[in-house]
Amino acid sequence: MFKSLLGIAPKLEPDGSFSPSKLALKLSTSDVTDYEPVSYSAYRGERSKILVIFTERKNMTMQNAKKFSTGNHPVEALLPMLHLKSAGFDFVIATPTGKPVVFEQWAMPHGDRAVVGLYEELKSSFEQPLSVSDVVGRFANETGSYAAVFVPGGHGAMLGIPEDPNVGGILRTAHENDLFTISLCHGPGSLLATTLNGGEFLYRGYNMCVFPDAVDKQTPMIGYMPGHMPWRLGEQLTKLGANLVNKKADDMCVVDRRLITGASPQAANALGKLAAKTLLEALS
Repeated sequence: MFKSLLGIAPKLEPDGSFSPSKLALKLSTSDVTDYEPVSYSAYRGERSKILVIFTERKNMTMQNAKKFSTGNHPVEALLPMLHLKSAGFDFVIATPTGKPVVFEQWAMPHGDRAVVGLYEELKSSFEQPLSVSDVVGRFANETGSYAAVFVPGGHGAMLGIPEDPNVGGILRTAHENDLFTISLCHGPGSLLATTLNGGEFLYRGYNMCVFPDAVDKQTPMIGYMPGHMPWRLGEQLTKLGANLVNKKADDMCVVDRRLITGASPQAANALGKLAAKTLLEALS
């Protein structure tokens, strides 16, 4: 009751999960984004496809057994995609099982015409994505048609994707064929999939941005999550030899070889511009 009065009690959803509190939503979401259109010289070559791997899972079980209502963060997915689309790239959308893409609807910027417009444009693909298991073999045979793999953030990216050997196979194929891998916030959890079945972590020594563990540890205090996370992304990546370059959940982005990463939802616009520019330069 005390937390409810202060606006820091997570909101109970019909399925028994919890979405962020009123205060957490006020501090972490907005009805519009900082998206700024850029006039790119659009790519017209053969490598016009970008494989986007989304999660189809909604609930993360916290250390206290409560479930956090999560999924893919719409801003972290759609802002970079807006820039990549403007730069001439098309999307192949997949989830691990082929079930519909799940978005954190509580984070949807409903007042942002560009973001909502792209969401509506791709809605049928979000509702009927390909399955990663079906894509993995085809992807290996069609790398000449692809420029990159993109894994958006949202805590949901830590569900299923890091444990999926097909995701690991796709990232390994991208790495071996000099395709770019793009991710932000909690999306770099996907990189852990390269270690499955005894595989080597492909990004040892790479500089990358991820959502800081230190911030994740604080968010239950304002009711963003109903408890502490089951595992720490930054901790796992650091153990494997990744060099995490950001300390804050800010707009920082970094390119290291063929890996492009951003720190948080605040980095979505910057990441989109950086990814579009980097891909266009590399493919020119």
